[in-house]
Amino acid sequence: MSGPGRSKAANGWLLSAPALLLLLVAASGPLLIVAIYSFLEKGDYSGVRWVLSGEAWFRVLFEKDIFDGTVSLADANLSIFWRSVKLSLATTLITFALGLPTAWFIATRPPRARAIWLFLITIPFWTNLLIRTFAIMEVIRNQGLLNTFLINLGVLTEPIQILYTDTAVLIGMAYVYLPLMVLPLFAAIDRFDFKLIEAGYDLYATRWRILRSVVLPIIKPGIVAGCILVFVPSLGAYVTPRVLGGGKNMMIGNFIELQFGQGQNWPLGAALSMVLLVIVMGALLVYTRVSDRDDPHA
Repeated sequence: MSGPGRSKAANGWLLSAPALLLLLVAASGPLLIVAIYSFLEKGDYSGVRWVLSGEAWFRVLFEKDIFDGTVSLADANLSIFWRSVKLSLATTLITFALGLPTAWFIATRPPRARAIWLFLITIPFWTNLLIRTFAIMEVIRNQGLLNTFLINLGVLTEPIQILYTDTAVLIGMAYVYLPLMVLPLFAAIDRFDFKLIEAGYDLYATRWRILRSVVLPIIKPGIVAGCILVFVPSLGAYVTPRVLGGGKNMMIGNFIELQFGQGQNWPLGAALSMVLLVIVMGALLVYTRVSDRDDPHA
């Protein structure tokens, strides 16, 4: 590299140094502390003891009987992990099923109407997550809008118990994260050339064939982006499962908070946090690989 080019690169690094330092201290620093805590012994009442130990990582998947020392799988932990992944995947599928026609409808409106619909989609972001969760709670509780409406219609004779179940958590997360699916899908559909659909009809393709072979492959980057934007935050969700699940239907985020709070087992909470981080990084890696494969300039 020539002298002026090298000087320009050095100036670029100097200009970006404050942002890199902030990112290192504010993001990587806390993650490093959590990673270190996961390899320490838990304190007598809270905190950690600075003694290296793999007990926390062992207890993520296994448990030891206090009487005979028999090692077995930690069924409670695995159940929480499975519930979290299951509800997150279900939330992603539901938001996709609702978000795709919604995004298609918005993208096919005239420009003025399209702006209004996009504005309506973004309105939930103006409200605190806790308030939105309590709003859903008022709809699905035993004396809520849904049960009251169905009873008045004569469909039900007594309220359906939805609140404090996995179904309630699923409904809440689907409502909360639906805009995160709609917006990437809209961005992908908005760039879609609708003449391709006309060409498909000219070749006597059915609507299902056009959707499967023309529309979905072209908007796949938006689908993948929307799925990642929904799956990642729903996997670590805390507020919605805590309010709608009532503390009985725990997810990974609630379990981690329990270890740092009432459980007073910081190393186990740190180990669980690192496991969650690995799952999220895996999802982001899948998104990156799919995006690179779809990018013609990659």
